[in-house]
Amino acid sequence: MDYISLLLWLFIFISLFYPVMQRRQIELSRLRVIANLQKKRKTRVITLIHREESISFFGIPFRKMIDIEDSEQILRVIRETPDKMPIDLILHTPGGLVLAAEQIARALIRREGKVTCFIPHYAMSGGTLVALAADEIVIDKNAVMGPIDPQLGGYPAISILKTVERKNINDLDDQTLILADIAEKAINQVYELAVEILSDKEKDGILSKEKIEEIAKELTSGKWTHDYPLTCERIKNLGLNVTFNMPEDVYALMSLYPQAGTGRPSVQYVPLPVQPSPTSPKKGKSE
Repeated sequence: MDYISLLLWLFIFISLFYPVMQRRQIELSRLRVIANLQKKRKTRVITLIHREESISFFGIPFRKMIDIEDSEQILRVIRETPDKMPIDLILHTPGGLVLAAEQIARALIRREGKVTCFIPHYAMSGGTLVALAADEIVIDKNAVMGPIDPQLGGYPAISILKTVERKNINDLDDQTLILADIAEKAINQVYELAVEILSDKEKDGILSKEKIEEIAKELTSGKWTHDYPLTCERIKNLGLNVTFNMPEDVYALMSLYPQAGTGRPSVQYVPLPVQPSPTSPKKGKSE
């Protein structure tokens, strides 16, 4: 009976502490890759990576988005970084709070040193807003960005305005009219924010004032759904400084952010290079 109790307590101990040790090992591996990338590029590397990860031994998944905690931490790192030192920001996010994304973007455009944003997979909504502040966007050829049009109560602001325009005002309640007023303000505010962020490139002679207004209108007007993927070609055609020379260390870092497991893996493959199987000597051939 004592032997069984000992095994039971051992199992509980392993169940409690093994996930913690495993997570710590992954975090150390991430820091090694980040340090290696910093050494190679002589920059300050910051990551803004949001994945659905599991917490504790219960395996409860949670999904993060850009929030005030993210902006506080990034702003702290930016303050601690010499102003002329280049910054590399690795973005992998579905977006999040506009206020937090705006704070990060404003902090980046105030820097003297070059700011490069790396997008290995996607940077939607608020992630796109942050990327607009970069001097250079390095994006994987299969990665995407997204529109930055405001959303209110789960609905696009532009759709709320169009609905009000198409109906008789006497058929609308006060709450809908108030929502339409807020939607109009939100669209104007995000447009002006995008223009302000991009205006930094006008000072450097990269974009004209007319081109900046065109890009801002394209991204904030609501011509696409909010989750519409803007390909790297479309982003480049907008006039932004987009390149495709993604460092291998960025891909290596992303592999250390596994998605929360829900059973068997959905994708499996044999890593390359694959060594050829040894072949048997043909019959009749002398040794």
